[in-house]
Amino acid sequence: MHALLETLNQGLIVSCQPVPGGPMDSAACVEGFALAALQAGAVALRIESVAYVEAVRARTQAPIIGIIKHDLDGYDVRITPTTEMARELVAAGADIVAFDATLRPRPDPVNSIIGAIHDGGAIAMADCADLADARAALAAGVDCIGSTLSGYVGPGPEPTLPDFELIEQMSKLGAFVIAEGRIRSPEQAAQALAAGANAVVVGSAITRTEHIVSWYRDAIAASAAHPGMLGA
Repeated sequence: MHALLETLNQGLIVSCQPVPGGPMDSAACVEGFALAALQAGAVALRIESVAYVEAVRARTQAPIIGIIKHDLDGYDVRITPTTEMARELVAAGADIVAFDATLRPRPDPVNSIIGAIHDGGAIAMADCADLADARAALAAGVDCIGSTLSGYVGPGPEPTLPDFELIEQMSKLGAFVIAEGRIRSPEQAAQALAAGANAVVVGSAITRTEHIVSWYRDAIAASAAHPGMLGA
């Protein structure tokens, strides 16, 4: 196992990604979220965009997983989809670069992206949607795999619960597994580790105020519409 990954083992990684265009979408807010998370015991951070990786790196030497979310015409992959973006994240100070490793058409081959990450001395993380993605990414040479994209690829509604089954399946591949996606409570984070994850990423439940407020709002609205249901 890579030495840096060992420092993340059994730890919480906080994803500091504000809602694009929202009130928190600024370097100052991302820095604040990141430093608060580290003070509370997070072992690493997941940061989106070169600008925000640079801003957070200037404030801390804690491990950073860097990504770029970018839509490209003709492609569905949008998490660090090109080799050049991977290079930019390494240059900005990312220790780990995560990219969409799904088996979908992409502008640059996976091997090229992994090569650029490794050439810069960083760790390559594969954001996967299923076990086939994880196997292919490991065969291509990634250092760790994540359940990040489970439920976000293909038809059908987006699930509401973490994919604990995929996390367990990934853990049997012998790789460092980072659980990510719809982990919204401490209990779910602990369950992800129990399922075999080495580390857990939590984002919206910690750093996206808009999402957290909407969960409470919807629960209160449902209770108001059906009084007595919670105590039934």
